[in-house]
Amino acid sequence: MPPRKTSIPSAASPRLPGQVRLSGQGVGTVLGELESRLMRLCWDAEQPLTAREIHEQLRSEHPVSPLTSTTVLNRLVTKGFLSRERVDGLLRYQPQIDESAFVARASRHAVEGILSLGAEAVTASIVDVLAERDPAQLQELARLIQRRLGERED
Repeated sequence: MPPRKTSIPSAASPRLPGQVRLSGQGVGTVLGELESRLMRLCWDAEQPLTAREIHEQLRSEHPVSPLTSTTVLNRLVTKGFLSRERVDGLLRYQPQIDESAFVARASRHAVEGILSLGAEAVTASIVDVLAERDPAQLQELARLIQRRLGERED
């Protein structure tokens, strides 16, 4: 007999939070630390995982109770980042958005928030920081700007 599947609805499109944590790293600038770790485990998995499987992987790096990790997994379902499906009586979680799509949306969201400080100051700061930290990325930014300006002229 094939496994019995029951779909549990989730949000249609992932909702990014209204705030960006400038103290966070990577995905953690948009999601909380525990949410980020749980998403990383789900993105790295080759198949949907149960809450217990996720918690077993999580607890070696982040001591938290199984109830807490399950609560946060369910919040990620509500926010639309994960889906959950009942297979043979067990809820299995999997990403609703792949990591690269998430990073693209989160990056745009963060930049829009930062630009509210003032586009001129933020732009100058980005150029200065790239010049100091990663001149090659500054060159890539110049190339992207030239390409976008060329698109406008067409």
